Amino acid sequence: MHDLLDIVRAGSIVQKNHEDVIFREYEPCAGLYVLFKGQVHLYKNGPEGQEYILSVLDPVTMFNEVAVLDEGDNPATAIAQGDCTLWKVPCQDFRDLIKKRPQISIGLLTIIARRNRWLISKYEELCFLTVRARTAKLLLEFSRNGELEIDRRELRIQEIAARIFTSAEVVSRTISLLASRGVIDSSRQSITVRDAGALAELAYLDQNFEK
Repeated sequence: MHDLLDIVRAGSIVQKNHEDVIFREYEPCAGLYVLFKGQVHLYKNGPEGQEYILSVLDPVTMFNEVAVLDEGDNPATAIAQGDCTLWKVPCQDFRDLIKKRPQISIGLLTIIARRNRWLISKYEELCFLTVRARTAKLLLEFSRNGELEIDRRELRIQEIAARIFTSAEVVSRTISLLASRGVIDSSRQSITVRDAGALAELAYLDQNFEK
């Protein structure tokens, strides 16, 4: 109980509006955050100004722990999606807290290990899956394996490109190709999965779908 009280007292609640920048990549450590409400996108910037979505965070998720632990710069840019409620503890305050309650750092090990496994899986996707395969996998994810219609206002071409680390032009061509093959139906308003099994094959996913 004392550990929990020490943690809560070390930080404070922060409110952010839609598209507010929470912190920027390469700036000095902004502190440790926990997302309680809303959604946060973590972006990496490419050498030519491209923005790629490294991760999409939903409640309740801790983030920016790397900068807090290694005392380095923020490793990504965090932007609020919708109105967000966050808890923030400054870098030095959190380091002081770890010194006072070293068992907290032990609890962080599991989270860091889980994030590392996730990063390895993303690296594998980029190395071994084509843009077509990555697009197919994302469409399956957003349609819940073909059960839901995808609202294109919520998943724009630019966001698909940012999520799978490619250009909007390539994504647009890939969507058109999948539609021409009858795997999906695509309009300005929505994308409907017609053949989830075919998408799974393209994404190299070992899943079975009823015809």
